[in-house]
Amino acid sequence: MACKASILETKMPTEPTKQLEIFNNPHPERDYQIAIRIPEFTCLCPKTGQPDFAELSLTYVPDKACIELKSLKLYIWSYRNEGAFHEAVSNRILADLVAATQPRYMELVARFNVRGGLYTTIIAHHGTRPTGLPSVDAWDRAS
Repeated sequence: MACKASILETKMPTEPTKQLEIFNNPHPERDYQIAIRIPEFTCLCPKTGQPDFAELSLTYVPDKACIELKSLKLYIWSYRNEGAFHEAVSNRILADLVAATQPRYMELVARFNVRGGLYTTIIAHHGTRPTGLPSVDAWDRAS
């Protein structure tokens, strides 16, 4: 008779991590925008311990490096059990992404779901948006 491992003993194939991976920008000679929508961000309210849910929109103009998407997913997942105020976690994510990639421009929009009858949107920027590139709102209207 074969012994089955319990769910508690089974290691997940991937685990959340704060380690961000990057790769070389394939076109560093030009300004172009990368837009990433992250619809399932969660963290915990530091006051109540209840989950907070948000959709993150990340838009950036890379310089020498781009964010590897699987590592971004695992990085975002790492906040699931952390208590953080909306303002703090949004700015921390932006700071970590900027530190990893050193982009020409980066913007993070965090749209948190309702809490106590209030919706919160945090918009954090790094650098100056190159002229002629569409805003995050234009991307949202197009999707």
